[in-house]
Amino acid sequence: MRFTKDHEWVVLEGDVATVGITAYAAEQLGDVVFVETPDAGKTVKAGDGLAVVESVKAASDVYAPLSGEVVEGNAALADAPETVNDTPESGGWFAKIKIADKAEYDALMDRAAYEAYLQTL
Repeated sequence: MRFTKDHEWVVLEGDVATVGITAYAAEQLGDVVFVETPDAGKTVKAGDGLAVVESVKAASDVYAPLSGEVVEGNAALADAPETVNDTPESGGWFAKIKIADKAEYDALMDRAAYEAYLQTL
């Protein structure tokens, strides 16, 4: 699992990356009440808006940590947005992206680096 400074996580299996938000991000958001995930076929560049998550506190964009093509959005979140709070780093994923460049994944933080980054906030 790799991480961004915007609190997204990525798990890479072959050339498909599963993307979600970290437990820290889910905690900061509070109770998630709505999630909009991307449609399959959408092309994204690293840093582009990928999904929208709304909580009782705020609405936030989830950014694509990697460039590529969305192969699946987590449609289950439409009916159960609380999954993002319950299991942010597993069942609460937002999208699966067929990545264009593995070097982008390699450049992301590992868990130790992300935990160190959180200490600076």
